[in-house]
Amino acid sequence: MSSLRFPTQNVGDLTITAVSDGSLHASFDFLANIAPADASRMQENAGIKDHTSIPINAYLVRGGGRTVLIDAGAGGVKPGGGRLKTNLLLAGIQPAAIDTILVTHAHPDHVGGLMDASGEAVFPNAELVVRHREVAFWQDDGNLSRAPERARGNFLVARQAFNGYRDRLRPFEGGEVLPGITAMPLPGHTAGHTGYRLDCGDKSLLVWGDIVHFPQIQVPRPEVSIAFDQDTHLAAATRTRLLDLASSERLLIAGMHLGELGFAHIERTGENYAIAYEQ
Repeated sequence: MSSLRFPTQNVGDLTITAVSDGSLHASFDFLANIAPADASRMQENAGIKDHTSIPINAYLVRGGGRTVLIDAGAGGVKPGGGRLKTNLLLAGIQPAAIDTILVTHAHPDHVGGLMDASGEAVFPNAELVVRHREVAFWQDDGNLSRAPERARGNFLVARQAFNGYRDRLRPFEGGEVLPGITAMPLPGHTAGHTGYRLDCGDKSLLVWGDIVHFPQIQVPRPEVSIAFDQDTHLAAATRTRLLDLASSERLLIAGMHLGELGFAHIERTGENYAIAYEQ
């Protein structure tokens, strides 16, 4: 089956397809700088029926003889995820065909899908490309010992993923990670949270990872952070900076927690931002 059923955009010779891994749920009690009732009302006004649902996307990039995956979803780690492999097959992509996986960061809903239930790598031929600072954070035993109890499992998931691809793990510092794809540091959500910018001719697209979890809330109100952010103040500052960049440059945006349409532009009116999905 072709990938036509999945949201797809083109940047020059590159074809980018949003592939769903399912969704997760997060209480509005995890949000800072907004009352849960206000958050619920914003979701309602945006026409979102399941107010606390957070979509999980990965992005397939094809072109230049490469088949690249950006993030790998939650696999079986988080309830509601785990659909990525099935959806890739529906898009005509066998796991063995993926030659490179670019990781935005190592939270379980982004790297959980790298390993199967038996502890084997899901993508046997893929090089795993991760910012060095992100790998170092999750491998640090001091960080593990200081983490709250609810977050300690995240370290185990990240370490399992890194270990499962240890012979094919490529940490990087920055710059171009593949031809036409440049890493963009987006600090705050995690130590090495990274976006990937695709440029070809006069077209550009930015896969911005977890800049938002609830787009209809955090785009118009970028000061709203979530408990999953390691540094909520830095995450909010990064989000505001990026919203300004995306709106001024008319960048096409892709994000792991955007809606099912997968791609959007950021519109600015005065000091206010809004998200406009690509149909």
